[in-house]
Amino acid sequence: MAPIQIEQPYQITYLHSYAQDSPWFAGLTNKKLLANQDAESGYTYATPRGHDMYTGAETHWIDITDRKAEIHAFTVCHFGSEEFLPDTPFVLALIEFEEVNTLLLTRIVGIDPMQASLDWIGMQVAPQFLRNSKLKPTDVYFVPV
Repeated sequence: MAPIQIEQPYQITYLHSYAQDSPWFAGLTNKKLLANQDAESGYTYATPRGHDMYTGAETHWIDITDRKAEIHAFTVCHFGSEEFLPDTPFVLALIEFEEVNTLLLTRIVGIDPMQASLDWIGMQVAPQFLRNSKLKPTDVYFVPV
């Protein structure tokens, strides 16, 4: 006798906490791009970070929404995870902000990925926010200014 097999649907709801990064996602919801800064050294992180990587001291939040930003590096993604697959090809870039020590990885919208050019390095860009936040990192993207 062959093993008996039955089909049984299985579903799970995953509760994810952004924990100390929650203010960053709340900022996106309010059309603000937040960064973290070490109070003593002024070292500034473009991505959420609760503590300074050099001293371990707690960082504080600052608003970098209106700071000058430019493309530091980029790649054109012709393949992506299931969520991004419908958007391929798209431009993924590291953004450099004025007076911020680290870079932010994000998408660039408004340029043709099939016309990629090294001229894009140094291009000034500005953040744009989804109208209806999904509380995901993709709530923010950048466009040329």
